[in-house]
Amino acid sequence: MRLPGFDPDVPLPRYQTRGAAGADLCANLPPDQRATGITLPPLGRTLIPTGLALAIPDGWEVQIRPRSGLALKHGVTLPNSPGTIDSDYRGPLGVILLNLGEAPFTIRHGDRMAQMVVAPAPQAAFHLVEALDDTPRGAGGFGSTGMGAA
Repeated sequence: MRLPGFDPDVPLPRYQTRGAAGADLCANLPPDQRATGITLPPLGRTLIPTGLALAIPDGWEVQIRPRSGLALKHGVTLPNSPGTIDSDYRGPLGVILLNLGEAPFTIRHGDRMAQMVVAPAPQAAFHLVEALDDTPRGAGGFGSTGMGAA
């Protein structure tokens, strides 16, 4: 659903290639910010509106992820990556952007700024047990499987 007051000419989420897993999300800025965009200083973060609300089916989620080009070229990422949109949420879809780069970065009206992946989200049942089954890795923590070639 497009939210009232947002630009209907901004593209809906779309896959850029046939094999893309994520559909690009565009910034849909309020009228008073369309000419100038929103500038993030280094280490700045803000919520960028998309002008959309989603109806996600039960048992599914939408994950919001950074665009790799923005991350590599400008240091722009999502601080809560991946962000999750639950199936029972019906409010506005916004994307939290964070500028980890060394220079200010401006998000302009209509810019592709993040991507969304639609994924199954089954709910598990949790049980308290006295012991766990053993595996070859066991309780080995971070880095316990080694580095480099086997």
